[in-house]
Amino acid sequence: MPDSKNAYSAAVRNLLELFGQLPGIGSRSAERIVFHLLNGNRDSAVQLAGAIVAVKDQVRHCSICQHLTENDPCDICTNPQRDHGIICVVEQPKDVYQIEATGAYNGVYHVLLGRLAPLDGMGPETLTTDALVRRVLETDANGQTVVREVILATNPTMDGDATALLVQQLLAATGVGVSRLARGLPAGAQIEHSNRAILHDALTGRVKM
Repeated sequence: MPDSKNAYSAAVRNLLELFGQLPGIGSRSAERIVFHLLNGNRDSAVQLAGAIVAVKDQVRHCSICQHLTENDPCDICTNPQRDHGIICVVEQPKDVYQIEATGAYNGVYHVLLGRLAPLDGMGPETLTTDALVRRVLETDANGQTVVREVILATNPTMDGDATALLVQQLLAATGVGVSRLARGLPAGAQIEHSNRAILHDALTGRVKM
């Protein structure tokens, strides 16, 4: 049977393949996106291309919390209205956006940039736990520790639970209070796919570990 992709020019085939590599976009979705770009004006396509390049060039990880930002430190870390005595630990930057959307949390964050997953080649050395421990041990001008509580908001999966246990063990000697998100999040769920109500209940109902 002939391959329908052969009917496209090389430039269109290349764009179809690139869009098809994106998560959640299959071949049909890629075709719709490409034809939308082809049917639109050139300025829109140039704006899209420029926005993609700008994101790669301008967005970086915050030197304090590892969240994505254009300003270092990020707006959350530098906001005096946030409670800097509470750190919410998440796996990825996208989890920060989900928790922020609940409006139930006013502390700061620490992004691990991964999880414990030995089968995927992700061990303790791939996580930003050392930076987290340093933050917890920081003191103010009076020599008092700033951080009172660390909320472990890793995903409620086997890997997420193992990651939370590792962080808890690393923080044990610091004396800081450690809590875990309540099981308002069903086992096996991903934070990025949870709705605001579930995340709100999980945050407000967190339990001590």
